[in-house]
Amino acid sequence: MNNLIKLPSLHYEGNKQKKMTLHLFLQIMGKIRLKSTPRKNHWWYVTEYVSTKGITTGPVPYNEGMDTFDMTINVHQHQLEVNTSKGEFASFSLLDRISVADFYQQLSEMLQQLNIAVSILDKPYDVNMDKPFGKITEYHHYEEAYTQDFWRILLWVDGVFKEFSGRFYGKTCPVHLYWHSMDLAVTRFSGNPAPAMPAEARLSDKDAYSHECISFGFWGGDENMPEPAFYSYTYPSPEGINQEPLMPSTAQWVDSNGSPMALLTYSDLLKTPDPRAALLDFLESAYAAGAKKANWDIKTLTVPELDNL
Repeated sequence: MNNLIKLPSLHYEGNKQKKMTLHLFLQIMGKIRLKSTPRKNHWWYVTEYVSTKGITTGPVPYNEGMDTFDMTINVHQHQLEVNTSKGEFASFSLLDRISVADFYQQLSEMLQQLNIAVSILDKPYDVNMDKPFGKITEYHHYEEAYTQDFWRILLWVDGVFKEFSGRFYGKTCPVHLYWHSMDLAVTRFSGNPAPAMPAEARLSDKDAYSHECISFGFWGGDENMPEPAFYSYTYPSPEGINQEPLMPSTAQWVDSNGSPMALLTYSDLLKTPDPRAALLDFLESAYAAGAKKANWDIKTLTVPELDNL
């Protein structure tokens, strides 16, 4: 069955510059959405989505809400596209070693030509980089094969996450991509408020973790975890969660900033006979561990079979 699915391989080592270039492109798009979209809880209004073309912001309001536009990295044509509700379309190529600075400049000019007024804090977020986007010339490594493979995996994961999401009756976020860390995520909430964070905690964290939650995601690796992997964590982290079983057998509990996090590497998933079933098993086992130890009302929060309604 694994051969029938034909999931592509994906590696962090050897692709760091390609990943960071794409990451910074997505941050620029995400910051434009952040500045233009009305607030929604837990930062759900700033995220991006996997689409049939690639990765997109979805509709973003402008012109005092009379119109919308979207921005999409088209992984088939390898171009950045902007569409408006007025029927306008503009694009530029992502090939020929376009730098982050070039991307930022061309997108800014294109939006201006479309009479879309937006001003962002033009610096990367949470990637240990202080340069403004307009001066980042060292990242110019957009690459067709890496981007298409990464998107193809995201597209598949998006579908599995949506199936998993549909099994829960409580408050659940959309399956979406957080551009600050470039991870595709879905989060379940118990409905109970979480303990207040310290006053010095980041505003982004205070809004993201205002309520008890169990989050699940996939990301392409970083310096701390140098390979693509699936993860899950419970907030607040209950005592003893890391003693609960995980599936498949290659999944494990690891330390993440002092709290247990369930982890399944993408390479281990590819070795299973049925990756979709294995990923769903991982998600379910991580949820069961967190919900049990945090005393969630598991039965009430489980979607019943339709014939039982």
